Amino acid sequence: MNISEYAPYDGLGLAELVAKREVSPKELAQTAAQSIAAANPTLNAVVETYPDRIDKLDETTLGNGPFRGVPLLIKDVFGHEKGRRIEFGSRLCKGMVVEAGTYLVDMLKAAGVNIIGRSAAPEYSMSATTESALFGNTSNPWRKGYSAGGSSGGAQAAVTSGMVPIAHGSDIGGSIRIPASLCGGVGLKPSRGRVSIGPVVDEGGFGYSMNFIQCKTVRDAAAMLDCLSHPQPGDPFIIPKPATPYAQLARQPAAKLKIGLVKTELVGVKVDPEVAQAVEQAGKVLAGMGHTVDVAEADMGGEGTLKAMEDLFFFAFDSRLDGYARRAGTKPGPDTLEPIIWSLYQAAKEITPARFMAAWSAANIARRKLGAFYSRYDIWLSPTTSRVSDPWGNYNLSKPGVMAANNADELFKIPCQYTIPHNIMGTPAMSLPLAMHSNGMPIGVQIAARPAAEHLLLQLAAAFEQAMPWAGRTPPLHVSKLSG
Repeated sequence: MNISEYAPYDGLGLAELVAKREVSPKELAQTAAQSIAAANPTLNAVVETYPDRIDKLDETTLGNGPFRGVPLLIKDVFGHEKGRRIEFGSRLCKGMVVEAGTYLVDMLKAAGVNIIGRSAAPEYSMSATTESALFGNTSNPWRKGYSAGGSSGGAQAAVTSGMVPIAHGSDIGGSIRIPASLCGGVGLKPSRGRVSIGPVVDEGGFGYSMNFIQCKTVRDAAAMLDCLSHPQPGDPFIIPKPATPYAQLARQPAAKLKIGLVKTELVGVKVDPEVAQAVEQAGKVLAGMGHTVDVAEADMGGEGTLKAMEDLFFFAFDSRLDGYARRAGTKPGPDTLEPIIWSLYQAAKEITPARFMAAWSAANIARRKLGAFYSRYDIWLSPTTSRVSDPWGNYNLSKPGVMAANNADELFKIPCQYTIPHNIMGTPAMSLPLAMHSNGMPIGVQIAARPAAEHLLLQLAAAFEQAMPWAGRTPPLHVSKLSG
């Protein structure tokens, strides 16, 4: 298999070739490695590959799930496997090795994937762009020097550029959906509690973070949700799951639904007119399918809620980094942490338990306000991001003059206006590449649903995939064009 043959496939497509013995898992791994070698010097999406999973792959170690033999990259954050390096995109953690594996990796392996390396992420995933002092900047496959989004930007850039068909992603405020939006991929953030990250980590970010994949087809998202939505021993709670597999449900039409089209600028960020137009067009397509679509209002409490979320996210952040430093034999400081993270490390020491509990209360109030939306509508339709990809330098953690006092504006406000509400609620949300901007960059449209209603999103996404197809789009910085 050569790169031009390999790159167009999604995960299930490659797995089907393996099942038919038309290609072996080792051949797929080697082709993925060749694709990475061709495109990564331009995109900088992959920070490490694993030779023992490529040329030295023992195919008998692979699981027998629906993705058997499919190459996958693991994000350089939580969710890693024992004995592999995990550096959180940080000089503080350079060379650090995972001490305990996760249920997530166990389930990925059971799904059959071949984890061949690590994808780039910003330091501690605390940015909506993948730009790093340790590893450098990840480029958007649609334009060199433009952001791939964050924090799963390396993962989505690798998928969109054809290096791998699927990649691990995680999302505490939009980190799966933002890269999907900016790069033109499919990004589902599951419901809180749907995918276990145990046993060492209970719930990432006090339950606001969820793990899943970056991909390019709805069927890959549905099939992987079947593989990863298995409650594990000691999980804090178990949420409802349909009796019918997601992969099967995704092939069935959705019942007629009430769609709320949200144009509200939730924290005052202006929406690019072409992004707004793309959402309105998606609403018209849904109405043409027989769904009821109305302009709707949503309220998350404005910028005050974002400030409260900072106290939630960064409470004990200093203790966490101190622990990493002990493991890595380093010390937190300006030489090991990027300026904004160093600022947050120091600011975290001032977050008292009383401030944390006040923030917890504010998040609860915001969740109730937001949740009221679903007393009126089945589906929330909105932009994923207020605007398309920007050049590097707008949201990175070394941006001059940015300190903890205004992180809400610089890190969260602009890119996360429409994504973080669904982390606050713990509800499923999905970015779909439904349009292209006149400047040549992808536009993501977001659909979201009530808790545990991922099946509705998959059904609507599959309908969109037919009505507004994106499969034929190939970015300029694609492995098929960079392999020479």
